[in-house]
Amino acid sequence: MPEKEKWTGARGLTALLCCELLLVTSIGCGGTHRATLPETKPVSAVFEPLQEDLKKSYLTLFETAAKLEYSDSQVAKMREYLNQGEDYCLGKFKGVAGEYQRRVEAAQDSLKKDITDAERHNLHCEIQDARDLKQQADLISQHAIPVAYDNKRAKLDVIQKWPAEEKLIRQSIADGSYKTRRWGDAKDIGFREIEKDQKDDIKLGENSIRDLKQMGMMPKEIEDPVVVNYVKDVAQKVARNSDLRVPLQVTVLNSKEINAFALPGGFVFVERGLLEAVDDEAQLAGVISHEVSHVVARHGRKLMTKAMIASILYQAAQVAAIVFTGGAASIGAYYAFQYGFWGLGLTLNLTLLGVSRDFERQADQLGIQYAWKAGYDTSGFIRFFDKMATKEGYVNGASWFRSHPPFFERMVGSEREIMYLGAPEHAVVTTTDFMAMKAALAKVSVVAEKDNKKGPTLLKREENCPPPSRLLFEADQPIETICSVPKTKPVEPKN
Repeated sequence: MPEKEKWTGARGLTALLCCELLLVTSIGCGGTHRATLPETKPVSAVFEPLQEDLKKSYLTLFETAAKLEYSDSQVAKMREYLNQGEDYCLGKFKGVAGEYQRRVEAAQDSLKKDITDAERHNLHCEIQDARDLKQQADLISQHAIPVAYDNKRAKLDVIQKWPAEEKLIRQSIADGSYKTRRWGDAKDIGFREIEKDQKDDIKLGENSIRDLKQMGMMPKEIEDPVVVNYVKDVAQKVARNSDLRVPLQVTVLNSKEINAFALPGGFVFVERGLLEAVDDEAQLAGVISHEVSHVVARHGRKLMTKAMIASILYQAAQVAAIVFTGGAASIGAYYAFQYGFWGLGLTLNLTLLGVSRDFERQADQLGIQYAWKAGYDTSGFIRFFDKMATKEGYVNGASWFRSHPPFFERMVGSEREIMYLGAPEHAVVTTTDFMAMKAALAKVSVVAEKDNKKGPTLLKREENCPPPSRLLFEADQPIETICSVPKTKPVEPKN
């Protein structure tokens, strides 16, 4: 490959990864939203139990959907209720964002008047708090609400469609036709070939890491040996039970983003936020298996078509104009994420990544196979996905959902593969080593949060202000509670 083409591929992959890591949104501005609560919904005798069923986990719904007796018309009404509810909720939080912006502008106008130092300080605090709340409202409307309602609609699909899908799966198991599926030779993991020439991707991965570090996009590494060695041990266990043909190199990053990502050539990065969020070793192994699968299937290399590189680089250049100028490059854009600067106005068109959705489906299938082969509880991935969509913070986990396939399709595909494989004997859910890692990680997190407060920041923070406020949004609460009058509460200071 010519040197120029190699450089373009690495830069293109770096740009793609930056697109994945940045807190961005593809939702545009403008448009009107309904001003009233949903008008269409099933009768109370149906609505209330159905609403409770939508709060249940995917695994529970897979087990119970066949016993639920909701008609198609009742499900259709609930779907319309959810659509109207999302529209209403979006309008509420976009309105809140607009109100906080008006507060910022009003306070800025007051700064132009003849005022005392104390009054100026109070206005600075007011602007600071209003900016933070506007950024939170923007993120809720652009990410949290769509994710929450996508998740609810997916669970409604499970209730309606899973019983028929389950019959087809059991029929294919009974007649043996499931063995002819793509990569149905799971018993030959390690002796089959998913993609040739994985070693050819190592240079591309190395170049991408170099570029990320040069641009300040790579967070610092965790150095605690208990945490690092544990993560590497789990990852190597997965790798030994996969189709990986290159050495696996695992890096644990000291970032509160709930994520893991892979670069071509065997480079896998696990972030502190992910380790904090997982409940057991099977969940962590499920995520790592998914990332190893991206390497095995050479997805990073395949995404680097010339057309996609050009489009991504064009948008990445627009982002760079915002983030990497005015001293930000020397600070490192990483700090923008660590210190909560969600509202930088970064807007990338993520439909560019639509081609990667099939890659996500492939990585889901292979990842479950590798977790199964390694002896883990294969439901770990589904359980963690469910938690991310319903319980975890929408800020730090935002990157999990941007380029992924629809929730229903993903969960059903994963459960289908689990049923085809069957449960491994003595499946591992968690270990004492996992608990030891969690204990060590807690200390790392305390130090990291203290260091974050001392670190560089893109915006000057006014000191000695009242505690900052946080907008309340709980994805599993009814919209009548969370959207009618969006509320705030003070952020409790951390010791």
